Amino acid sequence: MNAKVWLGEFLQTRRSQLQPEDLGIPGYGERRRVPGLRREELASLAGVSVSYYTRLEQGQSLNASPQVLDAIARALRLEEAERLHLHNLARSSATGSGRGRRPAPERVTEATGQLLEALVHVPAIVTGRRSDVLAWNRLGHALFAGHLDPGAPDRPAERPNMARLVFLDAHTRDLYADWPAKARAVVGNLRLVAGRHPDDTALHALVGELSAKSADFASMWADHRVTACAVATYEMRHPLVGPLTVTQQTLSQGPGQDQEHGQNIVVATTEADSPARTTLALLAQVTPQHAPARPGVRAGSG
Repeated sequence: MNAKVWLGEFLQTRRSQLQPEDLGIPGYGERRRVPGLRREELASLAGVSVSYYTRLEQGQSLNASPQVLDAIARALRLEEAERLHLHNLARSSATGSGRGRRPAPERVTEATGQLLEALVHVPAIVTGRRSDVLAWNRLGHALFAGHLDPGAPDRPAERPNMARLVFLDAHTRDLYADWPAKARAVVGNLRLVAGRHPDDTALHALVGELSAKSADFASMWADHRVTACAVATYEMRHPLVGPLTVTQQTLSQGPGQDQEHGQNIVVATTEADSPARTTLALLAQVTPQHAPARPGVRAGSG
């Protein structure tokens, strides 16, 4: 996918979502042909020329400085994750896309495997760059994907993918009471990853597959929303133990010396002395013990 196109589309969608009256721009009751700010209005707010901003939206300006990008981000009222996404897209546009390649299968590092083992009483899964499930503990498997083979993450060709599950798997869709909120978070995170890794052909293939198979995904992807999935609370409806409210936290593992990218550990916690805590304890009791106790690991692998 072309980072220049993504940059232009991101700027256009954000510009279209701003209302002139919200920014103190007089409209004098005029009817606009398209929603949002005009290019000249956005350029004025950012302190750049209209021609320069137009070239940037059209992918023809490849030398935007960090200061200019920050000025545009302020004019567009971008949140921090969106500002970083803008910088990533601009950097990728300037350097040009390299030759796309399909990276080697990701593997769980020794340290991450040890951490997963330690979280025996907390549902936890390890995900890779594209949301592939690289490993999960017994409770993580039971909570998020108990209908799947517990050994699937150990086989790279059969690894579950959380984005694919959220949009294409009926069990996972029913698992979230507010499915659209979960779906938007998944798409927003994929957008962030795509901005950082524009030449990841496996990621592009996943986006293409989901766009073709899910109208919901295609619509959300076209919106260019970006979301840093750090902490979110979800009401889940588990088929075995019923409803429970969990806080899903994503713990990012930074790139190691021999890793091309980091891994994430997603954990689901519950409030102390809450019904959800009791429900989670019940899930631990009814979950079979045959799930793999230790994921396959390779020290320092990426």
